Amino acid sequence: MHFRPCIDIHNGKVKQIVGGSLTDQGNQAKENFTASENADYYAKMYQKDGLIGGHVILLNPVSSEYYRETKAQAILALGAYPKGLQVGGGIHAENAEEFLEAGASHVIVTSYVFRDGKINWENMEKLKHAVGKENVVIDLSCRKKEDGYYIVTDRWQKFTDVKLTQEVLREIAGYCDEYLVHGVDVEGKSAGIDEELAKILGEFDMIPVTYAGGIASLEDIEHFRKKTGGKVDFTIGSALDLFGGHLPYEQIKKY
Repeated sequence: MHFRPCIDIHNGKVKQIVGGSLTDQGNQAKENFTASENADYYAKMYQKDGLIGGHVILLNPVSSEYYRETKAQAILALGAYPKGLQVGGGIHAENAEEFLEAGASHVIVTSYVFRDGKINWENMEKLKHAVGKENVVIDLSCRKKEDGYYIVTDRWQKFTDVKLTQEVLREIAGYCDEYLVHGVDVEGKSAGIDEELAKILGEFDMIPVTYAGGIASLEDIEHFRKKTGGKVDFTIGSALDLFGGHLPYEQIKKY
């Protein structure tokens, strides 16, 4: 179990937001923190501290007036720490190579491979063919309904019909190198992990999995370790003192 750092970019700024609050309409989100530094500041810090496999997320859609600024920040981060960071947000088979050439180790993809509420196997194949499964991370971020967790797309705003199960995890694993899973219902709230989701992820062991959502204390990290058997990596955003929280980055980076 390792700590994976993050750089979330919204409206051209490094931010931490409440995940479920994000809307494309008016580029709105409930913000926990807005950085005064550019994204490369954090990338250089992660490189200096030897942290690998962190993710840079572009939180504006391509249609947004802020997308160009947000993308420019992402490219800054990737260039500052070549092959040390993954990148996601609006990525598909046609533009994935551009981000890898800019320095990303992997591209993170959700909406492109989940279309019309279903898994789009054709796009899975296109992506795999374009850059190779070894350079792909599939984002299976999800929200809970009565009968389980369902994958959400378009910056976590749209539910798909795809329920997160061990079978689905095994099926999609043939198309990617890792999974990234945000527990969207607890993302950015620093109110503890999504225990049920953590347990599901801990039962899967074909490829590496990183979980994000709700970790706010050292006790939460140890609880997460127990729930997942120590097999799932984790990321922390809003709760880190880097982003205005109270958890000391200097301590967390040692995981």
